[in-house]
Amino acid sequence: MLALHGWGRTRSDFDRLLAGYDAVALDLPGFGASPPPGEAIGAAGYAQLVEFILDDFDTPPVIVGHSFGGRVAVALAAAHPGAVSGLILVGVPLVRLSGSGARPSWRYRLVRRAGRMGLISEKRLERARRRFGSVDYRNATGIMRDVLVMAVNESYEEELSGITCPVRLIWGVGDTAVPPAVAEAALKMIADGGLDVVDGAGHDVHLSHPERVQVAIDGLLT
Repeated sequence: MLALHGWGRTRSDFDRLLAGYDAVALDLPGFGASPPPGEAIGAAGYAQLVEFILDDFDTPPVIVGHSFGGRVAVALAAAHPGAVSGLILVGVPLVRLSGSGARPSWRYRLVRRAGRMGLISEKRLERARRRFGSVDYRNATGIMRDVLVMAVNESYEEELSGITCPVRLIWGVGDTAVPPAVAEAALKMIADGGLDVVDGAGHDVHLSHPERVQVAIDGLLT
């Protein structure tokens, strides 16, 4: 198996989940011990950076991806259909639902417009970004902030429709970052898909309820 972590996390997220399995967990570029990419790239770009690892497996692996890592997993499976035997996606922003995105506050929109017109300094604009942006956005800097902006604007309908391996979606019923409605919409695009919505779980099902993810893992490994 191959495991790909979420935004702002590291491969250590999977220590408990993958204990006892023959698995590899990566630090994606820009996180943990891995340096950031040389330029802003989206999920497909990340897939190209890590696709070399597929050659290290004797047989096509099952890929477990959480959140941002799941975006990369989908891109890998779409680009290398014969090299991935299955996907397990946990709380992944796979599709953008109409009306689901939170609109920035009017104050931030006003400051941003003033910045585009050159009416305020970059320093003032950056203060507004840090005040009104998401936690991930505030914590990201340089290239990684540009990567985040690209990623949150991506949607993977075409990739999901072309994936031939089995895909299992594991979601927390209380996931506010990526609501279960996203998984339900994505499931309709997947040829061989399944969805497990976990009561009492939020965005990090692999941490709070690893046994539910392990059930999916065992089902794809047998």
